[in-house]
Amino acid sequence: MAASATAAATAGAKPQAALLRHSACKGTIYLSFDTGSQSQAALIADTLNRHKIKATFFLANEKTVNGDYSLDPSWSAYWKARVAEGHAIGSHTFDHDVLAKDGANGAILVKPGFGAHAGKIISLTPAQYCEEIKRVDQRFVELTGKHLDPIWRAPAGRTTPRTLAAAQACGYAHVGWAPAGFSGDELSSTAYPNAVLLQKSLRDLRDGDIFVAHMGIWSRKEAWAPANLEPLISGLEQKGYCFATLREHPDYLSQFKPSSKHP
Repeated sequence: MAASATAAATAGAKPQAALLRHSACKGTIYLSFDTGSQSQAALIADTLNRHKIKATFFLANEKTVNGDYSLDPSWSAYWKARVAEGHAIGSHTFDHDVLAKDGANGAILVKPGFGAHAGKIISLTPAQYCEEIKRVDQRFVELTGKHLDPIWRAPAGRTTPRTLAAAQACGYAHVGWAPAGFSGDELSSTAYPNAVLLQKSLRDLRDGDIFVAHMGIWSRKEAWAPANLEPLISGLEQKGYCFATLREHPDYLSQFKPSSKHP
């Protein structure tokens, strides 16, 4: 489920400031967080701020532990703060539409996690699939006055050439994660305790890897972030790694050029 490269690594140079910042680093890790129950939203923001780290967030309109949804007006201040801090923010599809399969006649079959069709398989045209990605941007503008970055992540990381092409047609590049970057926070905490997941991440992450975790998972009894986020960041810093948003990832540099189709 690694990210599909959308641009050659040689497509442009990093900004000078980024080059200077990373020159003393052993390598760069790209932390990313998908919306979820949002039980860890404040903790994630506080931890990143304390370490002066910029990360990338992927947003869907998911039900939260507060009884609202992550793209409700009640979350406006939270997302405005992340924008002000300089984090990158992309789409995770509005209703968290998990791909089922490509259907007949160019259709895309998905199973929304939320919204009017939650839990049901529905058929979308490529244009409608694109709209599910863009709906997040439209709501984000309402909440923050800012557009999303021109990137998206498919729920569960499930893509096909058809979904990737549909997203690309409306200006979005897909971002997955490195095999070593899977936090495991969706797995059973009994079979995969936090200590085991942390050890694996610290052992296996390498320069350029995209790491993924959620802002809270309903099903995991022992939440990942409170136990693991701080020691993960500290451990990687001790190994000489720096952190950056996906705006600086070599595979996505061209996506952020002014000529991008995205607003």
